[in-house]
Amino acid sequence: MRFFIHHEFNMNIKKHLLSSLTLSIVMMTSQVSAFSDSPNNSYPLSPNQAVPTLAPMLKNVLPSVVNISTLGTVAVQQHPMMNDPYFRRFMPQMPTERQTQGIGSGVIVDANKGYIITNNHVIANADTIFVTLHNKQKLKAKLIGTDAETDIAVLQVEAKDLTSIPIGDSDELQVGDFAVAIGNPFGLSHTVTSGMISALGRTDLGIEGYENFIQTDASINPGNSGGALIDLRGRLIGINSAILAPSGGNVGIGFSIPINMAKKVMNQLLEHGEIKRGLLGVQIQDLNSDLADAMDLKGKRGALVSQVTPNSAAEKAGIKAGDVIIAINGEKITGASSLRTNIGMKRVNEEVIIDLFRDKQLMTVTAKIGGLNPEQFAASSTELPLLKGATLKELSAKQPYQGVSKGLLITDIQTNSPAAQVGLMEGDIILAVNKKELATLADLKKAASLTHDQLLLHLQRGQRFLYFVIK
Repeated sequence: MRFFIHHEFNMNIKKHLLSSLTLSIVMMTSQVSAFSDSPNNSYPLSPNQAVPTLAPMLKNVLPSVVNISTLGTVAVQQHPMMNDPYFRRFMPQMPTERQTQGIGSGVIVDANKGYIITNNHVIANADTIFVTLHNKQKLKAKLIGTDAETDIAVLQVEAKDLTSIPIGDSDELQVGDFAVAIGNPFGLSHTVTSGMISALGRTDLGIEGYENFIQTDASINPGNSGGALIDLRGRLIGINSAILAPSGGNVGIGFSIPINMAKKVMNQLLEHGEIKRGLLGVQIQDLNSDLADAMDLKGKRGALVSQVTPNSAAEKAGIKAGDVIIAINGEKITGASSLRTNIGMKRVNEEVIIDLFRDKQLMTVTAKIGGLNPEQFAASSTELPLLKGATLKELSAKQPYQGVSKGLLITDIQTNSPAAQVGLMEGDIILAVNKKELATLADLKKAASLTHDQLLLHLQRGQRFLYFVIK
């Protein structure tokens, strides 16, 4: 877009700028003179006047932020003709794997046990994980657990005299609160940037499966992932995770996972080694303005229930299709993504109070959150988006398929689904994912959770054995 300024108007601007420039030079000259006459070439301050600084707070916090480096291997996607035994003879042999290196950040949250929170995508595909402390000590880390849906991972190191960070309360944050980001951008260890909380509860960004981001303009760059977002008291309020960077660099729009959300994930990983997500048992959609007007709920926001699963927690609580859920335990629900994240962070068998509208009447019901069983998991496209469209069945000695008694049989493929588009077919048997052999649907979920953006499938198709990379 171009902007044009009329010539006469432009001349007026020039005159105004010239007079302003003259005034600025006079002011700068007086300031330089005052600066030169000051002792030690510093601006004069009264003896009791404090200089604003974050240095004392950061001195206590910086030792709790660590640098993370990883070594690993990823599969190299082969030419499609390599899947055909005839053409394979004429194709040059290419390596099936390549070495990878990565950098990121992490935060020590338990100094006694050596627990560190970071992002899942920082350690995805890593065979070896190293943690470098503030004092330059380099340690090998153990992976305790990871959750790709929230992009949280928990590591553990063995070391003495670790420093953990005080934990804040992200539910108490307000837009306009000051914030400080600490991490390892571009490998520059313990870099500190400051800004403020730009927005809260950011969802529908398509970054993670469960989203409730803090948005900040504190500079976050590649390598900051997994680092700390803190308040001015030095308390951890978020785990830096992503940036919006259309130009490839920081433009002042960064996203952090709220620490209250990260804590829930960490506690489950420490307790179970995996995430046991709650399930309400509803299909939902956003309550847009047209739907709200049609339902006489103008100005209301929430998640519209389009279907209730039989025998689910929702059905047992009396929830019906057409209900509009507006709050869970008093926390506002602004749409489908908001409800999904809220319920996904609940524990199985936890009781929740649900506020909803039914026929314009406000109601309150109590539901006991259910869990995801294998049958529901097989039909769930949200748990494994990369395999969306594939219906899977566990094989066993009692129920083999073509002589195979261990693996997952693809019993159906939806047309034009992600699973169909990468070439998967009905009758394929998935034997392994990311080099992990499969026997159950739970095995698939666990193996897939260790990667962020691709799956390496080893499958049998008739008498042939193939590898597929799904991105």
